[in-house]
Amino acid sequence: MTTLAAAAFRARARPHLDGWLLAALLVAGVVLLPLLALAWTAAQGSAGLWSHIAASVLPAAAWNTLLLLAGVGALVVCIGTGAAWLVTAYEFPGRGVMAWALLLPLAVPTYIVAYAYLDLLHPLGPVQSLLRTLLGYDSPRDFRLPDIRGLGGCIVLLGFVLYPYVYITTRAMFMTQAASLLEAARTLGAGRAALFRRVALPLARPAIAVGAALALLETLNDIGASEFLGVQTMTVSVYTTWITRSDLPGAAQIALAMLLLVVVLIAIERHGRRRQRYASTLRPRPMQRQRLHGGAAWLALAAAALPVLVGFVAPTAYLVAESWQRFDAGGGVSPTLWSSAWNTLRVATLATFATVGAGLVLAWALRLAQARRRPALASLAMRAGSLGYAVPGTVLAIGLLAPLAWFDDGANLLLQGLGMTPRMLLMGSVSALVLAYVLRFAIIAAGSAEAGLARIPASLDQAARGLGDPAGRMLRRVHLPLLRPSLAAAALLVFVDAMKELPATLLLRPLNFETLATWLYADAARGAYEDGAVAALLIVLAGLLPVILLSRTGPAYARQAVSP
Repeated sequence: MTTLAAAAFRARARPHLDGWLLAALLVAGVVLLPLLALAWTAAQGSAGLWSHIAASVLPAAAWNTLLLLAGVGALVVCIGTGAAWLVTAYEFPGRGVMAWALLLPLAVPTYIVAYAYLDLLHPLGPVQSLLRTLLGYDSPRDFRLPDIRGLGGCIVLLGFVLYPYVYITTRAMFMTQAASLLEAARTLGAGRAALFRRVALPLARPAIAVGAALALLETLNDIGASEFLGVQTMTVSVYTTWITRSDLPGAAQIALAMLLLVVVLIAIERHGRRRQRYASTLRPRPMQRQRLHGGAAWLALAAAALPVLVGFVAPTAYLVAESWQRFDAGGGVSPTLWSSAWNTLRVATLATFATVGAGLVLAWALRLAQARRRPALASLAMRAGSLGYAVPGTVLAIGLLAPLAWFDDGANLLLQGLGMTPRMLLMGSVSALVLAYVLRFAIIAAGSAEAGLARIPASLDQAARGLGDPAGRMLRRVHLPLLRPSLAAAALLVFVDAMKELPATLLLRPLNFETLATWLYADAARGAYEDGAVAALLIVLAGLLPVILLSRTGPAYARQAVSP
């Protein structure tokens, strides 16, 4: 009897490596492989390469990157937190419209905003031409605004585009804060400023830290806006070192330094959320908005509208006007642009199906492991699968080059053994691009699938197992129908992110293969702004889809969290 009990104990203690867990570990391993290969690629450089990069490239690039991150971080926190508090705590004309309109800059990629403002604020552009006409000047030599190109302009533009990351998380936190806490502070004599500074802001610090970290990771991933505006960041240095100088080990070494910076950003975000807990025995009652009157109400509307105007309305109106002018002049759309649009849709669709599948594997393996009360390996796979989103696209692309080459070498040995002609199977193919998108956006699908599974009661799993359904059939017949809204939302987000992705696409695309993002990048690089307006407008229109989804689901979820 003792022997049987010991055997049963060992069976329970032994990790249960079923097919779903193995598949999840495989997905996690594929995500980790480029990061490990990055270090191997960096080690292939000559002995003096690292010292040269450390002395000549990294100081200026790292300093510009740090200044850019600091400036954008301060700006997104101020704009996002201020806007969230304004539409949550006060009632003023247009507040309902501003509450969702403040999300609109998310639809415009950073490189498109830089592209639009470079033409809008050009000395011969519409803004400065109108100002000279109003002021009575005839030439740009007589009057011109400061050049937007530079670190300051880059900080302002990125800040007004990326603040919604802070706005979303912080507004959700403000909407779920208990009104009793704020009313108690008012009873103790706290004014509006003290109420925000001493009560609401400390409670919202974890949400601010999460939103700011996401905005800074997007800033670090940016390549188009920084290059258009003449800021030599680490991301731009990786691209120019590999593409312009054909120095892959040097690019890998700069990418390693960027990876260290990513780790620091994540550590700062975790530090900002340390020891932050909120507990209540009662469901919190949402705060009552204070109505503003007169000049204060219109000032609040102007303050809420300014980020929307700068981050969305102005660049989008410019793109619409330029596109209309092109069509009105009979220019039409270049056949190459239609080809680029088809390439974009094709790659984004393939990446969406593959990414949602990988995310579902990660989330389902974790669900099964939690049911068996052995979630350690599945949780580790989920965390490893989330690393891709934190890694900038340039770093991920450089790390993928070596594994792609290893796979092609091994496959070609097999082809030669079968008497077939060797060829590049993954390197420089659409498959490599799809793989990069899957690794970068897998956590979006995994997080959405995990959230959807969390809303499905465990009793359904137990009933299906009681009827003898294995895990795969249970997923197909019971859970997938219930997961359709979550998976559809994840697919939409992944699809639009894949359409907008620029850094990884620039580095891994096949020869003579253009997407809308790379088409726009090429037009902006040669100064042909009128040719890229149509491509930019198509990307912005696609980006509006997840913004509409967020504007409909975010506030509803927050209201549900505080409803009695």
